[in-house]
Amino acid sequence: MSNKAISVIFAEEQHCKYAERICQLIYESALQRGTGIAKRSPDYIAAKIKGGKAVVALEGDKLIGFSYIECWEHGDFVATSGLIVDPEYRHMGLAERIKRRTFELARRRFPYAKLFSITTSLPVMKLNSRMGYKPVTFSELTEDNEFWKGCEGCRNYDILQRNERRMCLCTGMLYDPAKEEEKHSRMKPYLVYVGNAFKKIFHLK
Repeated sequence: MSNKAISVIFAEEQHCKYAERICQLIYESALQRGTGIAKRSPDYIAAKIKGGKAVVALEGDKLIGFSYIECWEHGDFVATSGLIVDPEYRHMGLAERIKRRTFELARRRFPYAKLFSITTSLPVMKLNSRMGYKPVTFSELTEDNEFWKGCEGCRNYDILQRNERRMCLCTGMLYDPAKEEEKHSRMKPYLVYVGNAFKKIFHLK
């Protein structure tokens, strides 16, 4: 089974036919991990696809992965959510391909937004870290009640309530484009000779 034969693309309206399968994979993933995850309906997933806010992974006509984005507080925050991979296609680096494609979609549509993710998955946390996300407290995430209302379908929702939405079993992670731009503006390039060519290296000014 080759990763190269799998397409990871921005979802279009014709992909709404996979909404039921996507919901099934999300539910099965939660059961396998034994952790909570907010339930999503096929109509909800279809709306994300129609709105140009989703990514699908396909092998031919078979759906094998999915993720989507949501914007909050008038586009100031964007959440990447619902990353799933068919169990038969795991350990192929596919989750990272989907995540990076979803990240690209979010950055294209909302270039100035803070991107965030809440997850109980250690692999997702590691992947987020490679992409520049930082662990943060829930207070640094969106305050939009509609976002947190989406957690009501999670089996751990009572924990979130008891802690007055300050913490739960999920870890919050944030990518702030303003901070990334500031960091890069402080980087000064210099050349070093490596092998048979010069390469540009950056260090803090």
